[in-house]
Amino acid sequence: MSFLIRVQLPDTPGSLGELAEAIGVVDGNIKSVDIVDTAPDGTVTDDIVVELPTGTLADALITAAGTVKGAEVDSIRPFSGRVDRRGQISLLAAIAKRTHDVPAAMEQLVQAIPQALTSSWAIVADTSGPITRVAGSSAAPEDDGTVPADLAVDTARHLNPDSEEWIPASWALLDSSLAATPIGSTGLVLIVGRVGGPDFLASEVEHLGNLGSILGAFLNK
Repeated sequence: MSFLIRVQLPDTPGSLGELAEAIGVVDGNIKSVDIVDTAPDGTVTDDIVVELPTGTLADALITAAGTVKGAEVDSIRPFSGRVDRRGQISLLAAIAKRTHDVPAAMEQLVQAIPQALTSSWAIVADTSGPITRVAGSSAAPEDDGTVPADLAVDTARHLNPDSEEWIPASWALLDSSLAATPIGSTGLVLIVGRVGGPDFLASEVEHLGNLGSILGAFLNK
């Protein structure tokens, strides 16, 4: 089974190598490594997808990280495939060719975003008129006809279910972390959820906003 472990490491030579060696000791096979954030305090946050042998518990990865000086595990959860941020270039190229069919382009977008941003699901909503769902990934909350009373997202940002009453309850189930970005000036909004966390980092929200800006430029051509 594969897991995504988010870990903070000292931003010093050899730290990632030490962690990789420790993961190897528990027979973990690293499938992908992605640098999520570099902090002013001299730490780096990495998302690492590790395949463990059948019967080996995720706790083995926490134990492995604990042997590396300065390593702190932020979260660990099941994850299928690999983190595919580089694949976003191919995704953007494909969407650029499908601007004549926005629903199909948005369907392609939401199916790719969870792998690219390590989210659990993605939804695109249209706010240019009555708020409607345009597309949702396979793991997105079911479209049960619930329509947000508002979708006030004019810049990439976190969504807070505790203070924003318009957010559907289904989006926030299981302590999900939420973020959203407008897709340019199209009236479309991309919402992503990460079930059980961890929270989206500021760098991830910024990345989400950049994607929205690029997609909006394509769709407004």
